[in-house]
Amino acid sequence: MSPIWLSIRVSSIAVAIVFIIGACLAIILHRVPIRGRTLIESIIMLPLVLPPSVAGFLLLLLLGKHGPVGRMLAHFGAQVIFSWWAAVIASTIVSLPLMYQSIKSSLESVDSSLEQAARTLGAGELKILRTITLPLAWPGFVAGIVMAFTRSLGEFGATLMIAGNIPGKTQTIPIAIYFTSQSGDMLQAVAIRVVLMAISFSLIFGLNMWRKRAIRW
Repeated sequence: MSPIWLSIRVSSIAVAIVFIIGACLAIILHRVPIRGRTLIESIIMLPLVLPPSVAGFLLLLLLGKHGPVGRMLAHFGAQVIFSWWAAVIASTIVSLPLMYQSIKSSLESVDSSLEQAARTLGAGELKILRTITLPLAWPGFVAGIVMAFTRSLGEFGATLMIAGNIPGKTQTIPIAIYFTSQSGDMLQAVAIRVVLMAISFSLIFGLNMWRKRAIRW
């Protein structure tokens, strides 16, 4: 059960971080005219198309003992590599594009005429965002949370490179599946696979059912 609980904890923390970052980025880039927006969005979406091993290698260069962040942390006696926080960072990086894209699409689907009408009535931008934009776009936030959580649960390549396989400490569900399969313990590998598939299917199924009910309402 250790890989299951660890994966749930890692994914929950990663989604909380990604939600804050993704929501802020999506709202700012949607409402504020920023030069270089295309470049910024390309950087945000890059982990979605990069092989996980490449993302893990870049994180290793950044967070390793010879990397800029790793050296800075070493001065304070801290180390991220091969800790469960490394798994959180890997999950955060790979799930951010899904959260950002979901929220961005939801914001863009909001009828701009409603926002414009509020402006003509004297409402400020923050009030429009709070009372019109976010209430209409919140389904995209929910979808982003579900998609980011399921992506975090299935993260393997980047996590293995910067967190390793330490049972009880950094061994998440995908890593446990891989190493139990390699060791020939197929019964445990199948059992963990079933748990991962059950959790992911339940979340996606619940999201789809919720969307159907939301449309009816």
